[in-house]
This record gives sequence, structure tokens and C-alpha cells, in this order.
Amino acid sequence: MSPSTRSTSPLPARPTTKWTVLLSLNELASRMGWSRVSLVQGWELRPLGLYTYVNEGLFSKPTYASFIKLLDNYHRQTGTGEKMTAQQQAEQDTFLQEAMNTALMKELYGFLHQKGRYGSEEEFVADLKEMWFGLYSRGKGEGDSSGFEHIFSGEVKKGKVSGFHNWIRFYLLEKEGQVDYYSHNYDGPWTSYPDVLGLQFSWDGFYKEVGSAFIGCSPEFEFGLYTLCFIARPGKVCRLSLGGHKLGIQTYTWTKSTYGNGRKYIATAYVTSS
Repeated sequence: MSPSTRSTSPLPARPTTKWTVLLSLNELASRMGWSRVSLVQGWELRPLGLYTYVNEGLFSKPTYASFIKLLDNYHRQTGTGEKMTAQQQAEQDTFLQEAMNTALMKELYGFLHQKGRYGSEEEFVADLKEMWFGLYSRGKGEGDSSGFEHIFSGEVKKGKVSGFHNWIRFYLLEKEGQVDYYSHNYDGPWTSYPDVLGLQFSWDGFYKEVGSAFIGCSPEFEFGLYTLCFIARPGKVCRLSLGGHKLGIQTYTWTKSTYGNGRKYIATAYVTSS
């Protein structure tokens, strides 16, 4: 379906739990001016190319621009310790500031504040930085991973791609010839963006047998939704409705180390079909 026939709708239904917040969709679908190639059903190991066109003007928007700057701050190989420079730390702060300028993240904070989780926006942002960017060790190296790196930038562990659940990252690397899309085993029922895709691909020769991603959402949409579900249902599936269709967000906590007063880092988060 061409972009002109797609429509944008809000997230109409809330999870049937006390942990609920209206996460409105923004900067999507008809405003983006991009389309996805026709997909071949099943697992076929041949490069196809996932994207035919993305309007890169979208990437100049503050949350997109600050998000993209974070993606190349990491060593993808687990076991190689990450040493964040002052500039890279500042880039994390800039992204968090830009995210908090959005209506979506303000509403998420307001909801969590109302529930007594955070006493101030400053406390919320400080916790987001630790939760998402705090370093821990997935391999033999000290501080070789974080939730943000794993989920959004992607890692390689034991010769296979680990994490890597972000459409923007995929698009940028595919454009550079570093990612080869092969096929999918799930294409969501949505006729507008964001959509959900379960896909198979390789990254510089490292293979991802199956991975899921939202397609066409803003960085703050994913960041906010994963944050909500990690806080509300850590280590469980958070069940939601998007555009009248069910989906789930699976999160996992990192159990081998903590920060603050025993708080858990995000190990991973990704979208599921239900």
C-alpha cells in the first residue's frame, strides 16, 4: 500500500492494568513520505533490501537527530568494554532532553509521577539515564553493554547478532551496505505506521535468525513505550492495543548487577505479535 493510502491513528486502547498511559503516535505515516518494498513470505536467504525510500528530512527533527548521534558510540562486540567520552555522555543527555520535550514523554512522566514512581522530572530523567545507558557486562569485558546499545544499536555475541530492534538503525546501515535483509516471518496487520515486522537479516556477515522491530515510529515512541513496560511489567509481556490490533512488549531485566538502591538495568525489550 502506498504512503498516500495510509492513515495515522492514535493508540486508542489502554492496557487492562493500573499501569496505563495514552501514548499518542507522532511524526508517522503520511507525514513521512516513505514506503516499504513488497516482502517475500518465509525465510529465504537472499538479500532483498527492506527500504525503497525514506524521507531523510525526518532525521533533522530533534529527537531523531539526537538519537542517531548515539548509534555509533558503541563497540558491537560483547566482551569489549565501553568507555564513554565526555562528548558521548553529553549526547546521551541531549537525547534525553529532546525526548522530554515531546508530549509523549511528558505524559509518561506525568503518569509515573501520579503513581508515585518519581517525585520530579529531574529524578525521572536521572533514572532513565541509568536504566538505559548504565553499563554492565554481557561478556568478559567490564561494562561492555547497556540496554540502549543492545536494543537500538545492536550487538554481536558468539558470532550472532544480538538485540538490534530499531528501524532507523537498520535503514542507515542498509543504506551503507552493512545490513542485508532476507525475509520476514511476521508482517503486522497495520495499514499505517508504525507497523511491526519480524525479520531475518545479516549485519556484516553476522546473522540474526529472527528479530522484531517497529517500523516507522519516532525514537520517543519506542523509548517511551519500552520504558513504560519495563517499569510496569519487568520481565513480562506488557499487552497493548495499537490501532485496534493487539501487540505485546516483552522486557527483561539485567539480573547480575544493579544501580542506585537495587534498581535494575534494562537487558532487552522488543515488540511481539500479541
